[in-house]
Amino acid sequence: MDKSKNISFGEQYGLELPSVVEVEVDGIQMGVLSDGTPYLTMRGLASVCGVVPSVIHALTDDWSQEKSKPRGRKIDQILSEQGYRKDHLYVKTTRNRSSGENAYPDAVCMAILEYYAFEAKPQNQTALYNYRVLARSSLRQFIYNRSGYDPSSLIPDAWKNYRDRIILNDQIPFGYFSIFREIADIVVHLIQNKFQFNSASVPDLSVGKIWGKYWCKNDLDNKYSCRKKHTHKYPETYPQGAATIDAWIYPVESLGEFRQWLYGTYITKHFLNYLSSKEAAGVLPPSSSELILSSVTRPELPKV
Repeated sequence: MDKSKNISFGEQYGLELPSVVEVEVDGIQMGVLSDGTPYLTMRGLASVCGVVPSVIHALTDDWSQEKSKPRGRKIDQILSEQGYRKDHLYVKTTRNRSSGENAYPDAVCMAILEYYAFEAKPQNQTALYNYRVLARSSLRQFIYNRSGYDPSSLIPDAWKNYRDRIILNDQIPFGYFSIFREIADIVVHLIQNKFQFNSASVPDLSVGKIWGKYWCKNDLDNKYSCRKKHTHKYPETYPQGAATIDAWIYPVESLGEFRQWLYGTYITKHFLNYLSSKEAAGVLPPSSSELILSSVTRPELPKV
């Protein structure tokens, strides 16, 4: 059993969490909560431990009282060794509100299973067998495998936010381009380096403000054609999502000059200041600015 996996379960649990997957395999009910925590239901835990569900209910329903009794004291000791010190042993899953299943996190399941495998009298062969099977890997991995849950398939919030903004703003009028879509490669490098792409971190605003000044200073309305305001949408989860916000879009004839300016001026003269400010604000990990800057700097072709 990999006890290092269980340390995170000493963190705060809510009393109710949604379940993203719940299955029954070989008569054992199991699932995964929305925060990635694998769990067994009361019936599933009882089956693994070789006892009836009422035994698990009696043990865990009034844990504050039960943990002062001999059985509870031993289980509480095992939990403490795993870093679990909460005053409740299960959360309610909201996947099926009519049933209100109790979801026992894997740390709790292993502690109770360990008790029934080695401490309970008479010896419980079912619990002993299951403990040995699970100790060869971990209950976490067992539930992930049997329920078909793939933690690697989860999309980090930064990527979700970026994807949502791309989808919301994919109808730029023909003949124009937007700053947001044209800096895609920069945003990708930012997120890959753990940039917190969210409502408070909008890199296209930084680029847009400086490019707008360049546009006006060089009278590019007359060189190309006039830039125009166009509605820019934000996800509903953003504070900006409730407002109608317009952003400049630019004639596609100026796209070449924009790209030259982006990599020849913004990246070389302004981007490091932006990155440093985000490091100071905790939006970027420390000492990541130089790495990101080098990753977006364009190489030059060798001169013939």
